[in-house]
Amino acid sequence: QVQLVESGGGLVQTGGSLRLSCVASGTIFSMNTMGWYRQAPGKQRELVAQITSSGNTNYVDSVKGRFTITRDNAKNTVYLQMNSLKPEDTAVYYCNRVMRPRYSWGQGTQVTVSS
Repeated sequence: QVQLVESGGGLVQTGGSLRLSCVASGTIFSMNTMGWYRQAPGKQRELVAQITSSGNTNYVDSVKGRFTITRDNAKNTVYLQMNSLKPEDTAVYYCNRVMRPRYSWGQGTQVTVSS
């Protein structure tokens, strides 16, 4: 069974930075396009960044130039470096593969950006 464990969230001021980590176990991690998703209160979960097995990346427009997704296949880990954070980035952040069916969701990590 696949397990996804996210960490690294917290409370930061506008303009601050955070680095999120997600460790995956029980899967051939390196073969999957992995993504970081977020869900703000009252909103649907959205995919904000993704990275292919070969390292190609793509971002939603709202985070381009501020967020960077990377991966370490040897550690089964995907990262999200978030800079120049804004209050609208406040959400619970999750990782998962991009293709369906998705793995069971982890607990996520809360990111709160104060104005």
